[in-house]
Amino acid sequence: MNINFTYLPGDGIGPEVGLAALTVLNATAHTFGHTLEIEEHLIGGAAIDACGTTLPSNTLTSAKRTGAILLGAVGGPKWDHLKGSDRPELGGLLKLRKDLELFANVRPAKPFAGLIASSPLKPEYLEGVDFVVVRELTGGIYFGDKGRDKSQKNNQSAYDECRYSELEIERISHRAFEMAGTRRSKVTSVDKSNVLETSRLWREVVTRVAKDYPDVELEHTLVDAMAMHMLTRPRDFDVILTENMFGDILTDEASMLCGSMGVIPSASLGAGRTGMYEPIHGSAPDIAGQGKANPIAMILSAAWMLRTSFELEREASAIESAVEAALGAGRVSGDLGGSLSTQDVGANIGEWVANNVNP
Repeated sequence: MNINFTYLPGDGIGPEVGLAALTVLNATAHTFGHTLEIEEHLIGGAAIDACGTTLPSNTLTSAKRTGAILLGAVGGPKWDHLKGSDRPELGGLLKLRKDLELFANVRPAKPFAGLIASSPLKPEYLEGVDFVVVRELTGGIYFGDKGRDKSQKNNQSAYDECRYSELEIERISHRAFEMAGTRRSKVTSVDKSNVLETSRLWREVVTRVAKDYPDVELEHTLVDAMAMHMLTRPRDFDVILTENMFGDILTDEASMLCGSMGVIPSASLGAGRTGMYEPIHGSAPDIAGQGKANPIAMILSAAWMLRTSFELEREASAIESAVEAALGAGRVSGDLGGSLSTQDVGANIGEWVANNVNP
């Protein structure tokens, strides 16, 4: 099989963790008899420096053509002085998500056995934890009208509009219920319906969509309560469904259940098999170029790409098994207590796939 995807190294540690992931992908493709066709392009700060724009047209064209995008990281203090859509995050990453209609972000919370001791929570809270957060990604306050009112001297104000339509909520709800049907058949919908009108509409629509899935249990909870429940009883959750900003915050909190943000992949999904896959960590410019970055989240994101955009389940599972073996053996980077460089981690995981998998 020819695995054709768009590779966007991005900024900061993005190119380093990306190279490690490509090492693993090459080893996996060779082991299973596939070929890789990689279309590498610029995005974010790197694109600004080289092309004067955050999202060059050839980057967007490639992403639309392949429908599978592996992204390293975007942004950094070098470009923090830029405003609005000139910023790498807004004009690059968010615009790419919007243009590709990647409306569903999926992030897992399933601690690896080798990292349970690294979590700030007691081990007994983490046994059996296995949930995913399904976050609406192209609506809400991040994409609403925003600006500043300077009409009052010495008292300017700022605003960010949060707006959701029924169709946007229905679309993400169906994705969450469908996913729950392949797991433990429970959806927890998170909102702030005691205060926000958008959340009241959210709860109404989610409740209506639930009727199409009689075998899936639905519960509603407020976002402030969810922030507590996620740490005190994380085993109770299967699929957590929420809007854009709430999901952004809750998924970072959920990363602490797994011991490190550096081991958590994410998938931003659209219709069919279109998807963009990226680690949830940032560009970490303070360690860029030093070989210290942990590439595991990027490697697992590549595994998700194989599973979701190319339906290569065995290949994805092989990479995940290799990661688990590396964590168990301590063949990891310094942030996880090991001593390997970024590229050595990738090479070790790639070698495990090549030597331990019978395709």
